[in-house]
Amino acid sequence: MNTMDGVDPLVLVVLAGLIGLMVGVLAVLLLRRGADRSSQEVDMRLRQLSESQAAVQSQMSESLRQQERALARNMEERLADFSKRIGDRLQESQTQQSKNLTDLRERLAVIDKAQQNITELSSQVVGLQDILSNKQSRGAFGEVQLHDIVENILPPSAYSFQASLSSGTRADCLLLLPNPPGPIAIDSKFPLEAFRNLRAAEDEASRTTAMRNFTNDVRKHIKDIRDKYIIAGETAESALMFLPSEAVYAELHANFTSLVEESYRARVWIVSPTTLMATLNTVRAVLKDVRMREQAGVIQTEVHHLLADVGRLDERVGKLQRHFDQANEDIRQIRISTEKVSKRGERIEDLQLEDKEGGDTPITPPVRDNE
Repeated sequence: MNTMDGVDPLVLVVLAGLIGLMVGVLAVLLLRRGADRSSQEVDMRLRQLSESQAAVQSQMSESLRQQERALARNMEERLADFSKRIGDRLQESQTQQSKNLTDLRERLAVIDKAQQNITELSSQVVGLQDILSNKQSRGAFGEVQLHDIVENILPPSAYSFQASLSSGTRADCLLLLPNPPGPIAIDSKFPLEAFRNLRAAEDEASRTTAMRNFTNDVRKHIKDIRDKYIIAGETAESALMFLPSEAVYAELHANFTSLVEESYRARVWIVSPTTLMATLNTVRAVLKDVRMREQAGVIQTEVHHLLADVGRLDERVGKLQRHFDQANEDIRQIRISTEKVSKRGERIEDLQLEDKEGGDTPITPPVRDNE
């Protein structure tokens, strides 16, 4: 490559101009000094300067062309690299947008499914309101809830649904407990209309009327449970009034404490789903204790047999221990015998060595041990 490669083209142009100016100045000086020189020398000098200037210009032109080609090649490489980076960025952006759109579609699908569930739940809530607005349907709803709670906690032998009593009535559920206390009846029907009217009251007068009606309905329901499900000699001295709503249970204990006290005196215990589960867990513990008492004789017999087995096991372990002790003693005696044999072998070997070394030395038999 030419030695002038890498020089700024503007510098080369300035240098060319300066060289041309110097040539002109030199020509003027030569003309002024040419008075004592011949015209032939001046012409030759001028030709040499012209040739030198032409060579310099040619060299500068070639350098400029090379730099132009290098600049064009560099620009092409940079443009190619820039195009590649732009393409990669566009590809990454397209991939990310595609992923975001996929995620968005999935989330919209989840939202759509949730919306469908909400719609179905709304229709179910409307259906539940329709059920609770009908007295017979509401009673069936309470029975179903009672059925599920009892089945999830107690064994099948501990309860009976729609059990007939001697009074001719049917208990929604009868807990089969031994005497005392005896079977306990559970009633799942409750006068909900008066409670709904109480919650819907907008003024003081309507609220007072609703409270009075609610008190009368609950009092009558407590009396009916007492008369129907508490039978001397057949059932326990108490019964359960199941409320399928925690709100009604809380309202009774918050604002109608006199009704709750009346239920205590009538031995009708008011329970909600939560308190019923706690009561049934207690019943399950009582039944388990009863079964344990019934099986106490069997358990005592089994424990006696177990103690006898343990005694025999201890006796056999003692025998096995004696066998182990005897085996250890036998091993000890064997070790003593092997040590004696080893010592006698060593003595015999020493005697053989003495015989080889002395030649005429008599061999004295070793003294035998007593053991």
